[in-house]
Formats: sequence, C-alpha cells, structure tokens
Amino acid sequence: MSINLSIKNAPDDLVALLKARAERNHRSMQGEVLAILEEAVRAPRRLTPMELLAEAKKLDLNMPAKLPRSFRKMRDERYGG
Repeated sequence: MSINLSIKNAPDDLVALLKARAERNHRSMQGEVLAILEEAVRAPRRLTPMELLAEAKKLDLNMPAKLPRSFRKMRDERYGG
C-alpha cells in the first residue's frame, strides 16, 4: 500500500539543492526524495571497531593475537579512550 507524504515549509535553498540533485540524477523531485528516503532507511549502519570485533569473535575466527590490539588502538584514536 502506498501513502502520500507532504513536506511543508521547506526552505527555498534546500528545495533548490534538491531540484539540482534531481536533475543530476535524471529524476523528478518526487523521485529524488523517494530515493533519498530509501537510501536513508535501508542503508546498513556502519559498525564501530568494537562492534566489528564482537561480530568477528562470534564467528570464532582464528585471529592473530595483535588484531584486537589494533582495534583497541583505532577505537582509542577515534573516541579518545
């Protein structure tokens, strides 16, 4: 079942950017908005280094001993830990 959505009070500059993007992608503005929404809600979320390490551990992989250290270093550099 389809539903109609409406965007009210969209700023002129945002509308102009959307229109230009739609033209670049050879879409109508409605098609562009739908493509943006699909990408936003269907795109998989990127894992943090710690989440990636946890997923790797679930697979019970034979990882080199220094690999977890590398993940910790990446985490600490990124999050100031």
